[in-house]
Amino acid sequence: MKLDSIALAVALVAAAGSAAAADPAELAKKHQCLSCHAVDKKGVGPSYKDIAAKYKGDKGAEARLIEKVKKGGTGVWGQMPMPPNAGVKDDDLKALVQWVLSTK
Repeated sequence: MKLDSIALAVALVAAAGSAAAADPAELAKKHQCLSCHAVDKKGVGPSYKDIAAKYKGDKGAEARLIEKVKKGGTGVWGQMPMPPNAGVKDDDLKALVQWVLSTK
């Protein structure tokens, strides 16, 4: 029983560490998203608020935006291309897109 308690404690500490690493604001810094985007004002790319407003209520937006961030693209917000981010882990992409879509 004592061994199970220790294993549980180790698992909880490991989970807490990975949850902290998934903080979307920190991920945005880590992956240089903030070089082109800002939360509430247009930069090289659209603001996160504008993106959230555009896709509000769109059930398929999360999956499409994850692919867009991963593969890059152009044309939705003008002719400035979004470079591909293929090196960003899928879990990080999902956390970032969910965060952007929740921006108010």
